[in-house]
Amino acid sequence: MIQIGDNPPITGDIEIDIQPGNWRGHGHHLNEAFDSVILHVVWTEESQSQHDIPMLALESCLDTPLESLYRAVDASGGKKGLLYLLGRCNEPLRNLSEDELKELLHQAAQVRLEAKASRFEARARATGWEQSLWEGVFEALGYQHNTWPMRRIGEMLPHLFGDDEGLDSPLVYQATLLGISGLLPSQLESGKSPRNSYLRAIWDLWWRRRSRLAHLTLPVSLWHLSGVRPANHPHSRLALAAHWLATGNLVEKLESWFVFPLPNTTLHASLHEILSSNRDEFWQRHHTLRSRQLPKIKPLIGADRTTDLATNVILPWFWARASVGHSTALQRLAETRYFAWPKAQDNATLRLARERLFGRDRIRCISGAADQQAILQIVKDFCSLSNALCEGCSFPILAHQYQTEPK
Repeated sequence: MIQIGDNPPITGDIEIDIQPGNWRGHGHHLNEAFDSVILHVVWTEESQSQHDIPMLALESCLDTPLESLYRAVDASGGKKGLLYLLGRCNEPLRNLSEDELKELLHQAAQVRLEAKASRFEARARATGWEQSLWEGVFEALGYQHNTWPMRRIGEMLPHLFGDDEGLDSPLVYQATLLGISGLLPSQLESGKSPRNSYLRAIWDLWWRRRSRLAHLTLPVSLWHLSGVRPANHPHSRLALAAHWLATGNLVEKLESWFVFPLPNTTLHASLHEILSSNRDEFWQRHHTLRSRQLPKIKPLIGADRTTDLATNVILPWFWARASVGHSTALQRLAETRYFAWPKAQDNATLRLARERLFGRDRIRCISGAADQQAILQIVKDFCSLSNALCEGCSFPILAHQYQTEPK
């Protein structure tokens, strides 16, 4: 998907060539298979070449001189390309012992835990602890692309539900959340399919509340839906949150779970049971309001999303409360569960960062979710502030000093 200037975004294929003349030289302009190409990416632009489609020349877009990139690729063997180029921190990290590396990752994960806890503490001073938790939960349900609009809905919760009838029904909450999101389809289809029956039920509830909440309804333009996996669509995430709100005691359940003595091996399963205990005839068979019915029942929340909520929201929230309450024992409990949590499936950021920091020789050092959080913190504090050649990055120096300094 590309957008040029103020024109609307468009989707299609991209053709990559060294020179612009290859478009016609290779006969692409006469080949119907290339009719869906929306952008021609080349290395260098030629003033005399004829352009049938928009063109992007990359030569002027590098953040590092080409000669430096050549040397870097040669130094790494050159076979894997820049995607798998080892970072400058790889060597000092490789020289650390297993225990030293574990301790370094432990410290980075602790920094991330306390940073997230600080956000909850600051927000709780303005809204209260329970509301700050809901805002964090909604933000996490936004996944990568829709964290802001989802968090905004979480912020509006105190204004969405007043003395409405049926607040023990998930359908009432689903109607309100889907309506306030601006994502509720305005046209109903004919027929008596489960999808149409559900939509009619939602609209029967939403139209009574729509005028009262019109000033809070989000514009559709805030949502980024292109490229979002169907299972991560805001429709199903809002439907899940509606179930949690309808129970009326999710926070109490989480508090009981937190203080209940549990072996580390059951932490994930016990929390997942709390978060996925609801049943929904429609949403366990659909990803979105427009998707076809699935052949098999799906869980309302996956195992990885439970880990994401635990490490990014629930445990930092408990740590913040314990910190404000000066309860060292509960802080240690939050940390113990945080560092014992099993790792989730990698995402693209984690895979690339792990390759650049550790190569493939020390992947075994990533043994839990806290180690994954540590890598994300290193990326945030160092990698994201440098370029592909790690120029100006201080982390390699810090890693080397960590090795040489006495503990």
